Amino acid sequence: MQQSDRVGLLFALAGFCLLSVSDAVVKSMADEWTPTALAAVRYTIGAVGLSALLLAREGTAPLRSVPKPGIQFLRGFGIALATVTFFGSVWLMPLADAVAITFFQPMITAILAAIFLGERLQAGKIGAIIIAFAGVLVVLRPNFADIGFAALLPLICATGMAVLMTANRAVRGAGSALAAQAYAAIGSAALLVPLAFAAARSGYAEVAFFWPEWHVLARTCMVALLASIAHWLIFKGTQRAGAATVAPMTYVQILLATILAWIFFGEAPDPTALGGAALIIIAGLWLWQMGRGADAAAARKAEASA
Repeated sequence: MQQSDRVGLLFALAGFCLLSVSDAVVKSMADEWTPTALAAVRYTIGAVGLSALLLAREGTAPLRSVPKPGIQFLRGFGIALATVTFFGSVWLMPLADAVAITFFQPMITAILAAIFLGERLQAGKIGAIIIAFAGVLVVLRPNFADIGFAALLPLICATGMAVLMTANRAVRGAGSALAAQAYAAIGSAALLVPLAFAAARSGYAEVAFFWPEWHVLARTCMVALLASIAHWLIFKGTQRAGAATVAPMTYVQILLATILAWIFFGEAPDPTALGGAALIIIAGLWLWQMGRGADAAAARKAEASA
């Protein structure tokens, strides 16, 4: 392994660890605020911060002329859906379980890419999807008994993330990475803020909007900062080591979420749920390996035709 690969892996590992820490901070705010309010404020902070950074680095041009605005808005929708449902899920169920189920996202992405982008859904991918879904059912089993249909929230989160990933492919190469982050944050904030106020008028205490104690707002700012730094580290890691090398590192989030949940929230690992998480990881790695094989075959074909 080259030095650049090692540095890239360390960058990515640090980024994925920070995402798990951010998730734990979100869980620490359970019963102190509501998921809709937290999501709205978190992405408003992100939208303002990223827009300011974009203006400082690239001027007004990226904001005056947004490439493929419809798809950019779809990216924002995916983030908004994933954020609200994930925040709700970590407040209602064990952190490690919620994180593990969200890793069903690559399988949903494969299905959406086949439907909307015309990508081939091979037998191997279908097998990985079935294994991962079996893992999801195993993880959901105890939670479904405790909280009912609310246990499906992380699965809805995975769907929102899959919408984002599929839309990302459709806007690949349209603008800088910073602009892409800013567009997604602006789109999600534009959806989450009205949602928070509409939810507040619904009369349900679980989604009421109110200004919390200062320490809750401080932790919300921490979540926004940690997530932004994490995504930057993962992006830099991908630049140095390549996406195919970095991708398997993402599963460290499940391990760290399990450790943090045990230490800070007293959520001892459930052996059955760990078995389900293992199935999801195996399926994800299988899907990743198939993707690497397809990329290598395409590269060889390109070299042969050159």
